[in-house]
Amino acid sequence: MTLATPRAILAAAFALALGAAVSLGLARFSYALLLPPMRDDLGWSYFTAGAMNTANAAGYLAGALLTQRALRRVEARTLLLAGGWGAAALLALHGLVAGDGWLYGLRTATGIASAATFVCGGLLAARLAQATPARGAAPSPGLVLGLYYGGTGLGIIVSALVVPPLVARSVGHAWQGAWLALGATALAATLAMGAGTRALAGAAAAAGAQAARWRRRDLGFGLLGYLMFGLGYIGYMTFVVTLLREQRLAEGAIVAFYVLLGAGVIGSSWWWAGLLQRARGGGALALLNGLLAAATLLPVLSAHPVAVFVSGALFGSVFLSVVASTTAMVRHNLPPPAWPAGIAAFTVVFAAGQIVGPSLVGWVADGAGGLARGFAVSAGLLALGAVLAARQRPLAREAQRQAGGSGA
Repeated sequence: MTLATPRAILAAAFALALGAAVSLGLARFSYALLLPPMRDDLGWSYFTAGAMNTANAAGYLAGALLTQRALRRVEARTLLLAGGWGAAALLALHGLVAGDGWLYGLRTATGIASAATFVCGGLLAARLAQATPARGAAPSPGLVLGLYYGGTGLGIIVSALVVPPLVARSVGHAWQGAWLALGATALAATLAMGAGTRALAGAAAAAGAQAARWRRRDLGFGLLGYLMFGLGYIGYMTFVVTLLREQRLAEGAIVAFYVLLGAGVIGSSWWWAGLLQRARGGGALALLNGLLAAATLLPVLSAHPVAVFVSGALFGSVFLSVVASTTAMVRHNLPPPAWPAGIAAFTVVFAAGQIVGPSLVGWVADGAGGLARGFAVSAGLLALGAVLAARQRPLAREAQRQAGGSGA
């Protein structure tokens, strides 16, 4: 891929980042801000509130699998924009219904659409990272990929600025106007993304060589550690705003907390780059899981604003880097032909945890101890993930060579 200047490459990276903002920041993580008024209005239990995010995660897994198949026939940018249009329309539709059945369906469909945007955005960002400008020095691949994944933090920040004022000023179904606004915001972001990625049109997925088979047990502890991450992190991202409201933190402080969390996401891709480059076994995954466990426990142990803000800053600056750590583990330990299968295996176990996690935490929170106990369970799962990941050792070179030709 060749673009005219380094500035053109960075402009395309910024445009792609809007895809991450829509698919994760607006379509998934905005739900934490909307959950408290929806739960109050619709009389949800914590389990039902968590099950809404379970539906979204299940849709995301289905969408990711469908997108991989669709990329064999449809160019990546077309799917990227289709997912953005779909997510924008579906987010707006959330503001036109009030029944649980409709909302379950919309959360699932939104997960499918957002997966198309995020997966294709990641593919195009990876290709853009290798682009050569016609003149001038190319920006580093790390900068291009960091800009893309940092878009998730941008979406979180925008959600924090858009949702609370609308919920506070509305009457009746206070949350519906916020969903409509999120849909309009996603629409505007998709329009800008389309305009900024015209140079990437025609970048269809390459067929490539047949993927190598590999032995999952070789990275078994890494897979188990990542499963625990999926189970644990999503409980925090689903219920943290609800917990802070129950602790009577001021609305302005909650907005600032979520903005800080989003800012941490934006910076995380660069803060942990060195660690991910050095750690060949499960060390990076173990450390990051451990930090997330501490961040999850902080608002349970203390409702003081300092503890709350430290929790948000730490959690935001870590959780997306866990995803990057598994990609790095695959790249360090498996031969290139086995990378797609390795990344797919980590994606599936993560999705399984992310599907179960919200409902599990909600079910625990419906019992004695409430959300505090639910967060303690999430922290325990993350801590267990750290222990399991720490047992993952780098594969010997001979094992790497065998992985290229061994059965799964």
